[in-house]
Amino acid sequence: MAAASIKEVARHAGVSLGTVSNVLNRPNSVTPATRQRVLDAIAELGYVRNDSARQLRAGQSRTVAIVVLDVANPFFTDVVRGAEQVVEEAGAMLVVCNSGEDSARERRHLELLEEQRVRGVLITPVGHGRQPNLERLHQRGIPVVLVDRGSGRASRCSVSVDDVMGGRLAMEHLLDRGHRHLAYVGGPFAIQQVADRHAGAESALAERGSGAALRVASTTSLTVAAGRRAAEELLSLPVRQRPSAVFCANDLIALGVLQEVTARGLQVPDDLAIVGYDDIEFAGAAAVPLSSVRQPREQLGRTAAQLLLEEAEGGEAHRHRHVVFQPELVVRRSSERPRH
Repeated sequence: MAAASIKEVARHAGVSLGTVSNVLNRPNSVTPATRQRVLDAIAELGYVRNDSARQLRAGQSRTVAIVVLDVANPFFTDVVRGAEQVVEEAGAMLVVCNSGEDSARERRHLELLEEQRVRGVLITPVGHGRQPNLERLHQRGIPVVLVDRGSGRASRCSVSVDDVMGGRLAMEHLLDRGHRHLAYVGGPFAIQQVADRHAGAESALAERGSGAALRVASTTSLTVAAGRRAAEELLSLPVRQRPSAVFCANDLIALGVLQEVTARGLQVPDDLAIVGYDDIEFAGAAAVPLSSVRQPREQLGRTAAQLLLEEAEGGEAHRHRHVVFQPELVVRRSSERPRH
């Protein structure tokens, strides 16, 4: 059964289209008796206003989109939760899009969001450098805020964490525990966070001048399965070449490494110390509680959404900001032997 139209409501109530429009948008401009007659007709016919079309005509959508790298990653679940709180308080709705770390899929999402003329887009991009789709959104007047990624552009807001510092914190911790054969597990390096965390680890090694070596076990994704495969690769090395500690680009990879190490009957941290990144809820609840570099996940989402709504409402008067949070190392049993 087709939905009733506004014309049918007007005919049923015996009023003009303008009167129905006034009841819907400016009810106080209509006499109580006429207003009630129109409301009765709406209820009898089951009329539902086409709010999305009205918003498009007004050039103001109540839909905000967030494009994440991996919807299955609890880190992004927390970021989305933070953004959603702010967006809903503003009377809008947050729609989640998953790029799956696939640039082509990300592009399709952005093209569709542009067609829908959403109020704004929060995004953790797959790659870095010039991004034509984001530029086109900006040209259409659709605000874009980068999440968990620095912008480096005066024309775009961003909210991020100092991932280079996070990498330094993890590596300095492992060096302080006496480790000299180390590995960095993560990838793809096209993801800026992966590259920055590795750069931080390398800078800590260079500054210490300890003679320690950092092997890279590159992965094609930031998942538990990728962590297990990387651990298989590292554990297949001759014993003297194996690392005594690994720093992982995120907690999911670290959990995969932990699974593979324990499945082989090895001990964490005695045979292999592990540090992850993000400090998702599962990190502290793992069989061997996982040391991790903590990010303020929900605060990232809240701050990004606030900047986006400020830009959407402020227009050209809006001043772009780049908010950078500092990471914090949380030490647990996966890298710290218990004191007796």
